[in-house]
Amino acid sequence: MEKFTFKITVIGDGTVGKTSLIKKFTQGGFEDDYVKTIGAQFSKHEEEIDGDICKLFFWDIAGQDTFHFLRPTFYNGSVGAILVYSLEENAFGKESYSHVKNWHSEIKKYCGDIPVVLFGNKVDLVDEKNLDDKKIFKLIQKRNIDGYYRTSAKTGAGVIQAFHSLIKKLHYKYKLENVKPIPE
Repeated sequence: MEKFTFKITVIGDGTVGKTSLIKKFTQGGFEDDYVKTIGAQFSKHEEEIDGDICKLFFWDIAGQDTFHFLRPTFYNGSVGAILVYSLEENAFGKESYSHVKNWHSEIKKYCGDIPVVLFGNKVDLVDEKNLDDKKIFKLIQKRNIDGYYRTSAKTGAGVIQAFHSLIKKLHYKYKLENVKPIPE
């Protein structure tokens, strides 16, 4: 059994559900009341992957523009990223989707070629039959994003699968390279 430690940055516009997704994955809970992240929040979680222990540090980065100057420092040392936008079919949802390119460019600028997974969150608020994934699949192909998942922090739909896709990718990568991403 080996131990791995991964710093995963969670990014996207404010109120897309980043904090709630982390809470759902790490604690199984959901809170209806919105609390704005100031700067960044940190969550620690352990997962066993193929007999190895993976310590995960999730850095939940505030999405509001007022905190943009802090982000480069918070990205430092990240080995993977989760980029979140809202699936809501309103102006906010469309705006959060339009910002995906900016967030992706920023994480690549400061972290290089790390795995990035895209979550379309708040699937519980839309009728999935009305969602057209052609545009999103073009985006992930063009930007070389490592996966796309529809999630709901409220119901838990897709959350475990989405987080595990990135964690397993990181575990495989670092086990194969036999390198520890962050010293214990």
